[in-house]
Amino acid sequence: MPTVKAFSIFILFNLILTLSAKATIVEPDSSLTTAPDINNKRLILLGTGFTAGYAAMLISLDKAWYKENERTSFHFFNDNKEWMQMDKAGHLWTSFHESRAGIDLLRWAGIPDKKAVIYGGLLGLVMQTPVEIFDGYQSEYGASWGDQLANTVGSASVIVQELTWNEIRIMPKFSGHTTRYAAERPNVLGNNLSERLLKDYNGQTYWLSVNVSAFLKEESKYPKWLNIAMGYGADEIVYNHEAANIAQGFKAHRQYYLSPDLNLMHFKGKNKLLKTALYVLSILKLPAPTLEYNNKDGFKTHLLYF
Repeated sequence: MPTVKAFSIFILFNLILTLSAKATIVEPDSSLTTAPDINNKRLILLGTGFTAGYAAMLISLDKAWYKENERTSFHFFNDNKEWMQMDKAGHLWTSFHESRAGIDLLRWAGIPDKKAVIYGGLLGLVMQTPVEIFDGYQSEYGASWGDQLANTVGSASVIVQELTWNEIRIMPKFSGHTTRYAAERPNVLGNNLSERLLKDYNGQTYWLSVNVSAFLKEESKYPKWLNIAMGYGADEIVYNHEAANIAQGFKAHRQYYLSPDLNLMHFKGKNKLLKTALYVLSILKLPAPTLEYNNKDGFKTHLLYF
């Protein structure tokens, strides 16, 4: 559901901002033969902060997010055919970056790198699973295996890349813009700018930004700052079921994109503020010339696609 996904993204941004405020972004050093010393003060700070934040999240979900909804016994709900799977892409993106932040927070605390990757990489699942559990008690819907699978793939994608390459080479990213469809169902797709960016799937695009240079030989002249991004989106999805869309005159269809992208982490230096800014911005796809294909209009080009 759009509202639950919006809450998940809210959690993610707070986690990223916490990381930015507390930690210098660290990168694993493959030349190290021994793990760095554990910083107990930082570890206690992380443990205390996580425990308090996690408890606050669970309480807010239970008391505020779902307080007006009728509850039933726990059950599952198959929503895999709804919203053109845009919500699943959102779950993957959110879980990926929560896990990515979890790994870097543990590295900041001096946890040995492999343990930081494995334990920190599970953070996306730890953060997202309560959402599915609470959903499972809601009468209007329920827990979604599809959502949980997307959460699992998101976290696993971070862990696998870190263990295989010792870095992130394929980065899920997000871009968004407003559309006219939100006005059709503002209670579902958003009443204001911030809500529409979070809830209106028509304006959202999820990307896989590939660090091409990382797959080439060191002597390659391919620019290390230039990624290639492949995007997925959908349009005319005002209702979550196809029949309801058609009945209201909307023809939901998928959109596929190809675009150049900046490898922002390539520009990081010794300046902590710059590194933090680039880390935060790296979860977003910056506007760029884009080629689109959709099964309604065929190929389209965008001078700048947001």
